[in-house]
Amino acid sequence: MEIHLLFKTLCFFFLVVIGIPGNAYILLKFSYIRIIEKKLMPTNIILMVLALVNFLVVLSRAIPQSLDATGLEDLLNDTNCRLVMYTYRVSRAMSICVTSLLSCHQCILIAPNTGLWAYLKKKVTHNVLVIIIAILCINLMLYPSAIMYNHARRNSTTSPYTLRVVYCNTDFLTYISYIVNGAFFAIRDFLFVGLMTLASTYIVYVLLCHEKSIKGIRSSDRDKGKSVEYKASRAVILLVVMYSLLFGLDNCMWIYTLTLSNVSPIMTDARIVLACSYPALSPIVIIATNPKLQQRANSLHRGRLLPWNHKGDSRSSIHVNSISK
Repeated sequence: MEIHLLFKTLCFFFLVVIGIPGNAYILLKFSYIRIIEKKLMPTNIILMVLALVNFLVVLSRAIPQSLDATGLEDLLNDTNCRLVMYTYRVSRAMSICVTSLLSCHQCILIAPNTGLWAYLKKKVTHNVLVIIIAILCINLMLYPSAIMYNHARRNSTTSPYTLRVVYCNTDFLTYISYIVNGAFFAIRDFLFVGLMTLASTYIVYVLLCHEKSIKGIRSSDRDKGKSVEYKASRAVILLVVMYSLLFGLDNCMWIYTLTLSNVSPIMTDARIVLACSYPALSPIVIIATNPKLQQRANSLHRGRLLPWNHKGDSRSSIHVNSISK
């Protein structure tokens, strides 16, 4: 086996082995908590949706890549290709949108409870599910190209503006459609990355200001406050940094491919690895920083779970603990 093919096989199998169980665990655990506690905090609803779309990304992209790397050929026909590619593109779009929503939601929660911030806290917190459904509807309508330009890989001649992805070809036919499609979604991704970066920057700023304000509190309470703050911010900040790095590299490579008439398979494989890395690896961050997911199952049967930071000083916990509720 060639080194490139071996490396490709190992990469995609690793992403499948990590991504499928990790996202499935988050989905099942939050579903179990919802059944036991009869409710789910808005932040955990966002995390649950994020795990679902990430699960679909790994399912629709990493698994076909893994099967192709093992030598399995002609697995999908035209209809299956359109279904798989449409699922992947919508799920990938939802992944960036939901991650951005998560960072913006946390930003709103820790902002001062005055004026516009107070209004946003009330509206966003109580309408998280509605916002997610609206985002989903928009993304479902934005991807006609996944249906129009996709067909099963075959020996017939394709145009120079074709993206070859394992069992499927995405043939844009003309240079204009190739550029417009690529530029539109690259700009969209960079806008959402910029939005989540701004929100995360504000989170860090508020946490630093809050840390200064609790310096006069006795050390034991201050330590509890810092623990709450850092646990709350770590989940959002780490996810945003991970997304920015991985999808940022993916989009840079995508923009580079727009300048090429024929994209090499190695370049395509590298982009797909980057695109699947965040959906596959983000469950590690979510599970490691969310106490609800770390809670043992038997403790959930002891009535309603108390807030994870119920012992903390109210002066030092503010709203930043919402990411871990």
